[in-house]
Amino acid sequence: MSDEVRRLEHRLYRDVKDTCERYQLLVPGDRVMVAMSGGKDSYTLFHLLTRLVTRLPFEVELIAVHLDQAQPNYDGSGLRAYLEASGQRYEILREDTYSVVTSVLPETATYCSLCSRLRRGILYTAAERLGCTKIALGHHRDDSLETFLLNLFYSGKLQAMPAMYRTDDGRFQVIRPLIECAESEILAFAQQMAFSIIPCDLCGSQDGLKRDAMTALLAQLEATNPHVRAVMANALRNVRPTHLLDRDVARAWAERAPDVRPTTLAIPRPRHAAAQPVAEGGAKVRLPVLPS
Repeated sequence: MSDEVRRLEHRLYRDVKDTCERYQLLVPGDRVMVAMSGGKDSYTLFHLLTRLVTRLPFEVELIAVHLDQAQPNYDGSGLRAYLEASGQRYEILREDTYSVVTSVLPETATYCSLCSRLRRGILYTAAERLGCTKIALGHHRDDSLETFLLNLFYSGKLQAMPAMYRTDDGRFQVIRPLIECAESEILAFAQQMAFSIIPCDLCGSQDGLKRDAMTALLAQLEATNPHVRAVMANALRNVRPTHLLDRDVARAWAERAPDVRPTTLAIPRPRHAAAQPVAEGGAKVRLPVLPS
């Protein structure tokens, strides 16, 4: 491994470690399914988690699970060899969701929603069979920012991607250890490591998606502010409920526990500027001066 790759790995590892600690993504006794799509993100996620769990002061088990969706020209031999060489437990599943998606939706429709629902259902079933407590996904910082913009512009809500959430049925916790990692660094690392990437012939093959437009918007903003992605990511950690219009949020904020961002008491100023008028017009009516 070259010095450049080591530096990339160190930065990504540090971000993943900090995220796991900040949001308590891993706890003693966890059995974590790592969802392996075969893309750069899931490869990087698995690579970093295998290094992290060996350094934890408690035991965490990883199980990599890959779903072969029977896409045309699919070749998972490189991924299989990688998982075999890792020494970690893994499973490769096969379900023809490709035919389901392409038969139900026209080519002009967006495949992502249906494809992800089918894939999610299969992975949840496998996670239950394997006795997993958590499912790790490879979403990164840019995914979260693009989701935030999509919800803002098209759904009318302030919502991004949390580092951890519980599934609707309550069976699992889904974690995103890469959620504070930059996609550019993940891409560079994956290229340097020469991961055997499996291309997507469903969502990854479509053009003109709204998410692509959000990616282009971020790139445009970055041209004038090179740190715009980092600033936006920090904004998701720095919410000011008092300056939003959601009444439920305002009420919950008002009823928060005393240790949740304690209110800073303002120091009163002894005197204010007199602000004497420099011009007067109209009726000469003087307001009474109140005693101090």
